[in-house]
Amino acid sequence: MKLIVGLGNPGKKYDRTKHNMGFMTIDRLMNEYGQTQMKKDFEAEYCKFKVDGETVFLVKPLTFMNESGRAVKFLMGYYQIRTDELMVIQDDLDMPIGKVRLRTKGSAGGHNGIKSIISAVGTKDFDRIKIGIQHPDKQTVVNWVLTPFSKDQEPVALSGIDQAVDMVKDWVSGSTADQLMNKYN
Repeated sequence: MKLIVGLGNPGKKYDRTKHNMGFMTIDRLMNEYGQTQMKKDFEAEYCKFKVDGETVFLVKPLTFMNESGRAVKFLMGYYQIRTDELMVIQDDLDMPIGKVRLRTKGSAGGHNGIKSIISAVGTKDFDRIKIGIQHPDKQTVVNWVLTPFSKDQEPVALSGIDQAVDMVKDWVSGSTADQLMNKYN
């Protein structure tokens, strides 16, 4: 199985904000895999389908960012999904806009969604795709992550989402984390 969790905040007012890079990536993956509907359960919106015999879940937690781990834990427990079958897609303040990097373990790095997942699943050892949103120059971090990209920044951010989509598709098709890091990092 493959559990792909995009981090973000639910609700229209957060739709295109920097903190919702994970949700935007899940939306693009749904389109790529021809999925049109998500169901609501386990404090998440998710869809489940098969790719070459592999069961794939695309997930958007509805718990808001800081409690994302609750939804992940519920789904993992119910469907008996292991942490090596988990891929989390997150925004990252410490990378330039649109830069993408895969990590296989590590601390939350100040990201409250990742902090929540680490606490809920009991380990730091799970794959994450980080998409850069850059640290703000003048705004507070909270204001920065909860606003959309500027017109100049948006195409660069969307190219990061495109790369994250390609990375996930390769992972679902059987590429290992090492192969992904060699190809994309």
